[in-house]
Amino acid sequence: MLFEALQALFTPTSLLAVFIGTTSGVMVGGMPGLTATMAVALLIPVTFSLEPLTGLLLMGGVYCGAMYGGSIPAILLRTPGTPAAVATAMEGYPMTEQGRGGLALKVSVVSSFVGGVFSTFVLLLIAPALAIFALTFGPPEYFLLAILGLAGIVSMTDDENRLIKALISGLFGLIIAVIGTDPISGMLRYTAGETDLFDGVAFMPALIGLFSIAQMLELTASKSIVPDTSLITKIKREPLPKGIGKPMGLGAVVGTIVGILPGEGATIAAFMSYNIARRRSKHPELFGKGSPEGIAAAEAGNNGCVGGSLVPTLTLGIPGNSVAAALLGGLLIHGLIPGPELFTKHGVTTYAFILSLFVANVTFLLLGLFMAPYFARISLTPIPLLIPVVCLFSVLGSYAMNNSIFDVFIALSCGIVGIVLRKAGFSLGALILGLILGPIAETGFAQALIMSKGSYLIFFTRPQGLAIWAIILLLLVPPIMSIYKQSRQPKNAQN
Repeated sequence: MLFEALQALFTPTSLLAVFIGTTSGVMVGGMPGLTATMAVALLIPVTFSLEPLTGLLLMGGVYCGAMYGGSIPAILLRTPGTPAAVATAMEGYPMTEQGRGGLALKVSVVSSFVGGVFSTFVLLLIAPALAIFALTFGPPEYFLLAILGLAGIVSMTDDENRLIKALISGLFGLIIAVIGTDPISGMLRYTAGETDLFDGVAFMPALIGLFSIAQMLELTASKSIVPDTSLITKIKREPLPKGIGKPMGLGAVVGTIVGILPGEGATIAAFMSYNIARRRSKHPELFGKGSPEGIAAAEAGNNGCVGGSLVPTLTLGIPGNSVAAALLGGLLIHGLIPGPELFTKHGVTTYAFILSLFVANVTFLLLGLFMAPYFARISLTPIPLLIPVVCLFSVLGSYAMNNSIFDVFIALSCGIVGIVLRKAGFSLGALILGLILGPIAETGFAQALIMSKGSYLIFFTRPQGLAIWAIILLLLVPPIMSIYKQSRQPKNAQN
């Protein structure tokens, strides 16, 4: 069957579909606000008139390409093209300011390739078994996974003062996340009677405001992104940093596991990979100042989520994330019902689709390596030209999500708030973590207590929960001990 799938894939029409899909995905991912979910959803009506395999290849290519494409503006402009690229921006943009934008782009595309290929291998080889494992996770485990993500706020810094500001930022994100309708009781919270807030603060406009618009506001006081343009390095002559393989591998594994769990997205995978890599790094002090390890872990994590999210989608019909949900819609339109028949009766189409993900990853790898020197020149764009162009795309992206002018005002407001918080030393990454994980933690917590009839023991008696608690402790103990030792040093010096 694999041989027949390869024959179906390596035809001019199929390969062209993969190339067009991947290239389009990179372009979509590079535009703030235009997410992979939106691109795949818009493709579904188009694919209805195509052969099932051709349509799936287009959507799969867009998915892979968009997950990588979001890193390009994140690195060069501190403007994440997709939510999953937020962690990449934290390390990529400082490297651009140092004149190492080309190297950052190279690390990004190679890491994205590694994460995507690893997760696709997992999807190809052991999808059914992993899908059954994912079903063992319930509301208690999802709540603990959200706590695990929030624990990353503590691991973002080893400084006591910065830790307090990071925790305040995370709390601010959680406060914003609870605006809207209570998911359990249906009661309205903190909406001030504004109907546009009944569904809560839209995440994508808030993200665009906090990073894209805030960054443009900050650049108004600068003449250029890179102070010394002679520092721009040539990507073809600069090898990958030594030791970059470990964070790549770590991100690929974490991203694939997170992707397999239904409802967990690439943004969470990227942040988890980034935080774990920071704790395991020999040079954690470089994180936040332009660490290639941080880019490698984050990009391998969010691209590892691609294959992982398709495991429960193809085998059980349970989407791993919002993009996988859109892909599931494409499958159903063509009469392809997830389950055993997808791998038997429609095995040629299914395996050709899975194998096409390898081709898509190779396509964006070659595209990224070839175009990276030209992408890096974006950092040389004159500020008076750059600001209006990026702001225009930011406003259009904010509006396009829900066709709402209110979302544009959210983006502009968050842009002002973002620049104030950044100048005051607060962590925008921690705020975004709180905003993402708040709803997941709240829903999981409430549903778990309903399951246990109000008993909190449900969070400590299930094997999967205990394993997550162990990981949380491993992440929390080292930074807390480090901060404690730092706080003791001045006292010991005085004695």
